[in-house]
Amino acid sequence: MTAPRRHTNLVSMDGPGLPRAAGDDAFALRRPQTHSLPLVLASPHSGADYPADFVAASRLDPLTLRRSEDCFVDEIFAAAPRLGAPLLAARFPRAYVDVNREAYELDPTMFSDGLPGFVNMRSPRVRMGLGTIARVVASGEEIYAGKLTFAEAKRRIDSLYYPYHEALYGLLVETEASFGGYLLIDCHSMPSVASAIGPQESADIVLGDCHGAACAPQIVEAARQFLTRCGFAVAINAPYAGGFTTGHYGHPRRARHAVQIEINRSIYMEEGSYRRKPGFPRLARQMGGLIERLGEVAQDFLGRPRLNAAE
Repeated sequence: MTAPRRHTNLVSMDGPGLPRAAGDDAFALRRPQTHSLPLVLASPHSGADYPADFVAASRLDPLTLRRSEDCFVDEIFAAAPRLGAPLLAARFPRAYVDVNREAYELDPTMFSDGLPGFVNMRSPRVRMGLGTIARVVASGEEIYAGKLTFAEAKRRIDSLYYPYHEALYGLLVETEASFGGYLLIDCHSMPSVASAIGPQESADIVLGDCHGAACAPQIVEAARQFLTRCGFAVAINAPYAGGFTTGHYGHPRRARHAVQIEINRSIYMEEGSYRRKPGFPRLARQMGGLIERLGEVAQDFLGRPRLNAAE
């Protein structure tokens, strides 16, 4: 397992572990008094601190800018520290920097100058306008009134993207050292219009494990069963199979498991006004129950002998 590396032509990493104090404003880290569960929870898209210069450079009004935001997801999973697992949440919005991407997935049409050769300019996410620095919000509207410079992208990535991932990597290293492995739960929400899983079906919750590559199926099945008992319509890997974080940190043969959870926003919020619905506290309690259940399953699963790390 490695943290995403700073490109050698830019800034070298100081080494794995927790981030320098200079990056602390990139995220909120809520630790338990005792780290008793082999879980780490991350909320990469719930950040709502919109920089004034970003809002000024956008052609969109502030409410439209929020369409990419996983509103209140950090609150939905806020029970994690009380239950014995750390919760890491980005403070900055996804529309500003998306940490569920490679460090440099950039659309060259967004920039007034050329991009270095190491930039991934052709990924499917870039083609959709949803790279590390997004061209559009989730509903498809163009964000910027003018062109950016590569220096601006680099500044955001250095000051926000890398500190977030260095913090996440440090938490996973700590958890693996204590428990022999980990389960990373990457927490998201999805617009109700994106929740369709069939012609007349929609999902309340989607669990993504990169089609089995990021998490043991027994863990995903335990999550599915728990959520189904709570009354949710649960889908696996459709329409969301897991992003960069799930694929990068999930290596189940090495006892490193990662699962992405997407919650239909219509369950807990008014999508037009960004207001919580009355059922919000109940959903938060149910997600607390899910954390407890997955903590039990992960502890049992990680109690098995580990495979050789070279496998």
